[in-house]
Amino acid sequence: VQLQACGGGSVQPGGSLRLSCTASGDRIFDIGNGGWYRQAPGKQRELVASITTRSIASYEDSVKNRFTISRDSAKKTIFLEMNNLKPEDTAVYLCNANVFYGWGPMKESNFWGKGTLVTVSS
Repeated sequence: VQLQACGGGSVQPGGSLRLSCTASGDRIFDIGNGGWYRQAPGKQRELVASITTRSIASYEDSVKNRFTISRDSAKKTIFLEMNNLKPEDTAVYLCNANVFYGWGPMKESNFWGKGTLVTVSS
């Protein structure tokens, strides 16, 4: 089981990107509570947005009204839609989520995806 994150890139200020975090592997039933973190050079990792299995979302103050986290259980994916990007959003973005999986009794474990780089620059 692994989480695969993608969607990063380079954009100008005011631009948009959509990140995806998909659970893959054998016998994946669903993706549970999850979130997106980011880590900029020289800074600590911070939680940007999180979402529960009931799609209750929460956001770090600096991204409220600009970022939207969502989930698609059928696709076993958590998304992060980022609009009106600012240079200070530049960072490696990482997803973290609980995943329900397994043969026989279902298991639930927490996983990290590899980071995807977001660069906002003019």
